[in-house]
Amino acid sequence: MRAPAPPPARMIEALQSLQAGLTKVLVTVAVVAMAFTATNVTLFAIDHHIPPVIAWLLDPMVAVALGAVLIVDGRLSEHGVHPSGWASALRWFAGLSTWLMNCWASLWPTGSPFGVPRHVDPAGLVLHSIPPVLLIILAEAITFYRRAILDRIAVLRAQVDTANATVDTPTGHRVSPRPASPVFAPVGRPVAAVSPLVICGARQAYTLTVPPVSTPDPASEDESARLSTEQALNVIRVCWVNRESIRTAARKSTRSSSYVQTVYARLNASKEEPAQLALTGPSGQ
Repeated sequence: MRAPAPPPARMIEALQSLQAGLTKVLVTVAVVAMAFTATNVTLFAIDHHIPPVIAWLLDPMVAVALGAVLIVDGRLSEHGVHPSGWASALRWFAGLSTWLMNCWASLWPTGSPFGVPRHVDPAGLVLHSIPPVLLIILAEAITFYRRAILDRIAVLRAQVDTANATVDTPTGHRVSPRPASPVFAPVGRPVAAVSPLVICGARQAYTLTVPPVSTPDPASEDESARLSTEQALNVIRVCWVNRESIRTAARKSTRSSSYVQTVYARLNASKEEPAQLALTGPSGQ
């Protein structure tokens, strides 16, 4: 028997935990790889006449740049913001620089001329290539995983918003007033007519005024009505063109801020003109 699927809110929490775990794995591999390459890069710098007092600074310089771009890219991806091509260029440059400094002695041993490698040390090349290449490929793979997780979270949040909007609120029942008891007069004595006036003071009568019953304004009910998916996306696109905030766009489109933030991110990533963009919701519908 097939087990029932967990609710969307619990699935969102599980995906967010998975995303945080991916970031921890990436940071751990980066720290281990940089610790392995630190000695090789320092010896490489000393062999090329760099004083030992500053030779050790070369590897931390590249390592801090690579670690910063990996961590910042991960944090931005969690908020639906995809970095530009300069971030990818920095990531690849730092990774390839680390790889080249580690593998230099295996490609061009001492005494061999620079050019096409002819006296390659295969074992040394493999040994020194694994840490930097593993770090570069792992960073690219985790970037793809983050984007897939964010798309799935956007779909689940749209389902949660739809479910919350369709919850019916209980309507109140008006209590009917209790009828007044009839007044019986003795036989043979006339019954005084009930006067709608209220007697106050010395024989002065004032009319009892009752305020009218307030009725809900139809216009306010129309404003709180939830827009359809197509109408909401059009409103979000117009707000994005007018550079309005996410909170304003969420209020106008009757959608959540996370939903609007995902649509804004896709509009920012698109290279087409906003007026010609065939926009679809985060759920693909």
